[in-house]
Amino acid sequence: AMEKSYMSMFLLLIAISCVLAKDAGKKDTKETTAKPKLPQTLSRGWGDQLIWTQTYEEALFRAKHSQKPLMIIHHLEDCPHSQALKKVFAEHKDIQKLAEKFILLNLVYETTDKNLAPDGQYVPRVLFIDPSLTVRADITGRYSNRLYAYEPSDISLLYSNMQKALKLLKTEL
Repeated sequence: AMEKSYMSMFLLLIAISCVLAKDAGKKDTKETTAKPKLPQTLSRGWGDQLIWTQTYEEALFRAKHSQKPLMIIHHLEDCPHSQALKKVFAEHKDIQKLAEKFILLNLVYETTDKNLAPDGQYVPRVLFIDPSLTVRADITGRYSNRLYAYEPSDISLLYSNMQKALKLLKTEL
């Protein structure tokens, strides 16, 4: 009986590795056909026609050198609140237009920079950083317990906060 269970275990392993190999193969063909659409992977659905930076370091560098404010969106792919905010953000024509004036970064992981979690590491949260690389603690959402959180119903507030990030910039520089 012992030999038999070894055998079935062995067959199971073969079956599992075949499934994995098949998935890996599928992924390759998909990526080669969709080569020109590289920025879409960085957008993660927040605005496929916008230019997104790849890393926090790159975003800081570009904000500083372009004198544009940086907007950082922390989110998680399997978080329903993140998904809901992403949907209204991506479909909001005015926001998508205004976003072109920002250096953009969306992150599905936390950075080691504590300044990006002034009141905790919740998602979704949106922070603005000016070209002097200062986090704009004065640009917040409407929740006192999660200052940088936005619900889909807060999309117009997020839009006016984006305008604020750009306006304050002009008066300060």
